[in-house]
Amino acid sequence: MTSSDVSAPSASQPASDASWLEYWGAAIAVSLAMFIAVIDSTLMNVAIPAIVADLDTTVTVVQGAITFYALVMAALILPGGRLPSLYGVRRMMTVTLVVYGVGTLLAAVSWNATVLYVGWSVIEGAAAAVLLPLTFTVLIVGYEGRDRAKALGILAGVNAAGAAIGPLLGGALTTFASWRWGFALEAVVVLVALLFVRYLPAGTTSGPRERFDLGGTVLSVVAMTVLVAGILLAGRYGWLLPRRPFVVAGVTLDLFGTSPTVWLVGAGLLVFAAFIQYERRVERAGGSPLVPMGVLANAGFTGGVVTNAVRSVVLAGFLFIVPVFLQSGAGFTAFQTGLALLPFSVATFVGSIFTTGWRARVQPRTLIQVGTVLMGLGTVSLASRTSLDVTVVELVLPMTLFGLGLGLIMAQLLDLTLSSVDEADSSAASGVLNATAMLGYSFGTAVVGAFLLSRFYGGVVDGVLSASGTTVSADRREALVVALQDAAETATRETQQALLAQLSPAEQDLVRGVLDAAIVEAQTASVLLLALLVLVVLLSTVFLPDAQPSSPPDASYDTTEAPASGGDDPSGGD
Repeated sequence: MTSSDVSAPSASQPASDASWLEYWGAAIAVSLAMFIAVIDSTLMNVAIPAIVADLDTTVTVVQGAITFYALVMAALILPGGRLPSLYGVRRMMTVTLVVYGVGTLLAAVSWNATVLYVGWSVIEGAAAAVLLPLTFTVLIVGYEGRDRAKALGILAGVNAAGAAIGPLLGGALTTFASWRWGFALEAVVVLVALLFVRYLPAGTTSGPRERFDLGGTVLSVVAMTVLVAGILLAGRYGWLLPRRPFVVAGVTLDLFGTSPTVWLVGAGLLVFAAFIQYERRVERAGGSPLVPMGVLANAGFTGGVVTNAVRSVVLAGFLFIVPVFLQSGAGFTAFQTGLALLPFSVATFVGSIFTTGWRARVQPRTLIQVGTVLMGLGTVSLASRTSLDVTVVELVLPMTLFGLGLGLIMAQLLDLTLSSVDEADSSAASGVLNATAMLGYSFGTAVVGAFLLSRFYGGVVDGVLSASGTTVSADRREALVVALQDAAETATRETQQALLAQLSPAEQDLVRGVLDAAIVEAQTASVLLLALLVLVVLLSTVFLPDAQPSSPPDASYDTTEAPASGGDDPSGGD
């Protein structure tokens, strides 16, 4: 496919259905791939309590599966984004979709948490690490001008549609059938996406086949894995001082009175610094680095990356704590939770699809800032409505405000950020954008989710101590919180009922009141934490460029079919 092959059909000569499908078929294929990846998270978030009960596990374990899914994606997205330049777009999309289908079917039949981790977090996460950057790359390289903006707007809309359909569909399946059907339906979407793969170009996204940066791949995978692992452990072990002993394979490790998070995050940052240094050496030697240094030196691109990463933190936290509270605190079914999230999802879809043309009259950065303010108003409104008696109707306003703001941001931010780099670097730029977004998503799920659970268990301990008239030191209180969290899962409605059933009627009234007060306070504090994070998003927008750069000259795919296996030396070219 040359650049002329991807030009839009002439307005004066209406295209036939076949030519229209050939032109937009690639966009349909990658949009379906995006839909699968998005719905995978949103569909399962409302099923957390059901998964906990079905697999006989805990909220923390399921939270870990969600976070580990993002960890795998974050670790593999950078090398995954370079694979289409080596083996061809169509081949990579086909193979990756098949692998994703295997993972989602394994998750559907999982009989314990370990199998769920393997199918969902590992196999699906690895496949998504290739799919996500590939979607952006195909649209950036395959379309230009208004068609590119339209294609990216559709992609953002599909992202929002996944957010819209996911909670409702997941809630309905979980309430009336089983959460397992959600994974099974993803396999059906994979089959549909495979039908459109033939419209993708067979060649690579670059000219002559590049040498694979093996050294950079190893360093990037290690850096992201260690960094996200540290973030993941922060909720359980603390950020600086240890909340509990760090035990590995039955051996308690002495970390000099500090949390393992300090060591892992520090090690991750050191390896990341080594990765940057290595990539500079590869580039100076005339090789093909995993991430060209010019991409990271692009101020407009890095500003967009930072803003998008913090936005991912907010969204991940929102999609974790809201379903947990509505089901564990307010007593919603999974289907009712999906209904409560529907205004957010629909508003996100509307904001993504119908605002792409606004940039012609208003600076994209201004639109992003307006969207951020709307998200902030939504979180504040949600905090004010947090109660055990909250209704779906009462949640319409905060959900709509948050969704409209998110959609407005997404519609502008993707195009503004990716259009800041040369099309020759689109694969690397897409990989960086997605990797940092997944890092933000891991951070949001781990940190905001851990904050909610910590406040909840702390509230339970405080309530019991207050009722008994007992006063303890801060250290003793923290020990009691950790002991409670380790002793019994009480963060879901089912586990709370099981606990109450073991008590006398008088004790039930006391403990029920403590549990209810604790979950409301924890949710309110967590939503206000999201509001502070939204403020960080707003502050990060000052680094965005004032105006969207004009579209650079069109670049085309290399139409030479990439060989199935290459004879090039897979070294870093250093």
